[in-house]
Amino acid sequence: MKLNPLLTVLSAAAIGFFIGVSFPVQITPKVFPLSFGDGNCTFGGSYILGRLSTAFRNSTSTVEGTPVLQPNATSEDTPTRKYLLVLTVGYSDKVNVNATVHKFSENFDVLLFHYDGRTTEWDEFEWSKEAIHVSARKQAKWWYAKRFLHPSIVAPYEYIFIWDQDLGTETFDAEEYIKIVKKHGLEISQPGMDITRGVKTYDVNVRRNDTEIHTSTSVGKCSEDVHKRPCSAFVEVNAPVFTREAWSCVWHMIQSDLVHGWGLDWNFWRCVDEPEEQIGIVDTQYVAHHRGFTLGNPGNETVDGSRRKVRLRASAEFGMFKARLNNADKLQAAALLAQSGAATPTQS
Repeated sequence: MKLNPLLTVLSAAAIGFFIGVSFPVQITPKVFPLSFGDGNCTFGGSYILGRLSTAFRNSTSTVEGTPVLQPNATSEDTPTRKYLLVLTVGYSDKVNVNATVHKFSENFDVLLFHYDGRTTEWDEFEWSKEAIHVSARKQAKWWYAKRFLHPSIVAPYEYIFIWDQDLGTETFDAEEYIKIVKKHGLEISQPGMDITRGVKTYDVNVRRNDTEIHTSTSVGKCSEDVHKRPCSAFVEVNAPVFTREAWSCVWHMIQSDLVHGWGLDWNFWRCVDEPEEQIGIVDTQYVAHHRGFTLGNPGNETVDGSRRKVRLRASAEFGMFKARLNNADKLQAAALLAQSGAATPTQS
């Protein structure tokens, strides 16, 4: 896994926005008080907190805004589970989320980001009582990921699943999935998309019936050049799975002042050494993306918060993100050129 130098440049450009102080954050009270920025908050879910708080205590990170346990916080030593499932949810998603969680074994911890502020209602599910619940109203999953999934926090986990809440997982088995990605050495992956039951965005992510995994496609427009994104080495943002090493790189690429995360998937390749070998689609473990674009309120498309307005903002942020990456690429290229020139002896 590589940490591209331009990601350091890109991350540094946005670090001043890290906390996002303009967004009120409420973390559901249950057990552990935390100091986060200028406010006092608590995480919900006592069972998982023993593991997450260990990461806080052991971390030497000085990133501005990283949650720090207060001195009076204590925790029991609990076995570290191997993997982490992260879902951004509203209570109206409970049926599908419950079905999804049951596809993941006891080797997984579960973390729910609540965009509607409703957390205690989830205790009707036994698994929810051992999950961690973070509530911050009206945000998107990459906004949460930047603030609560710092690499030092999720370091105990071999794989991190950061999934949408509307995936159909009837045919999915998480343990089998892990076996396959380990077998093929995939650093960033996703299950194949079953378009007989759901929607598709890109041809490369559609499930194939003749392979265990695939890393590229020649279908449709991709017949012209399979060695480009999104035809090769491409995983969507709706159901990505990262190794802890790959996630450490991706986390630095997420921009703190941008909400929607559009464009991240077009740049995941920057976080592995061999994109066409280490980024792939698992065909034998597949899901369906049921609803497609769901952010925003349906109805009047002229008001703030409508789906049209949300999509327009997401598109604008995509442009900003691309511009920052282009600038970072240019800065990196200039720095490398200057370094190369300085290392070249002058001719007499």
